[in-house]
Amino acid sequence: MEYVGRVPCPPLDRFVDDIYCLTGVPRHRRMNIPPMPSAHLFLNLGGPVRLWDSDPVVPSAVLADGWFLGVWTRRFLVEYPARVRLVGVHFKPWGMSPFLDMPASELRDRWVPVDAVWQRSVDRIRNQVGDIASATETLRVLEAELLSRLAEAPSRGLDLVLHAGGRLETSNGTIPIGALTAGAGVSGNHLAAQFKAHVGVTPKRVARIYRFARLILSVDALRPVDWSELAHAAGYFDRAHFSREFKDFTGHTPTEYLALRRRFPAEQGFPPDAGPMPAD
Repeated sequence: MEYVGRVPCPPLDRFVDDIYCLTGVPRHRRMNIPPMPSAHLFLNLGGPVRLWDSDPVVPSAVLADGWFLGVWTRRFLVEYPARVRLVGVHFKPWGMSPFLDMPASELRDRWVPVDAVWQRSVDRIRNQVGDIASATETLRVLEAELLSRLAEAPSRGLDLVLHAGGRLETSNGTIPIGALTAGAGVSGNHLAAQFKAHVGVTPKRVARIYRFARLILSVDALRPVDWSELAHAAGYFDRAHFSREFKDFTGHTPTEYLALRRRFPAEQGFPPDAGPMPAD
């Protein structure tokens, strides 16, 4: 598959890490996706995609048009069609908030069809890009749609979440929550309430996901891996806790995960997102 992506223009870049097109024949049809510090918008311009939750009581879903994914606190599995044509947005954890007229908590660990939130947007984008538009033109159309949906004034508490979330991002989740509340001059309960409203989870949970992401992206599968050293550098000071969280987030032990990384190296030209692993 070909991945074409870029950071959007201001002010979208305050809320979005990148927008991208994914096209072609997937090397692996089924991918296991661990929690990452982002929320997502997918607009499907190709065949249907199936999603599974790692919680076995949650039914799978087949999504033909598009869907929002809030912040996920557990892994899920995606099955691509035989040929992919998909446009996506990697929002920052708090990035969906100014685009949606609903609490972020309603999207935590959930996928919701786009037209249930943005009515008729998928058809409008399809009509503009058609079947042969270039990736550059498709991203221009998506960026214009995002700009048209961006709220003119931030909702209550979003500036606080942007500030505290930025500190979590730059520290890779290692800054103590007490330091966040002290720096913002608010109570822990107030900060947690604002994060639940705009992110869907508490700042402590966001910190855990950033810490895990730093660990995963630090793995160099071409070299020997000292898991204790990587875990300590990422802020894990309890080896048993690290091992449990790693298995919960990936479905594998660190040794099993490393073996998969070595067996299935990342495709050339893809972004440095080493978390997802083939589930074929």
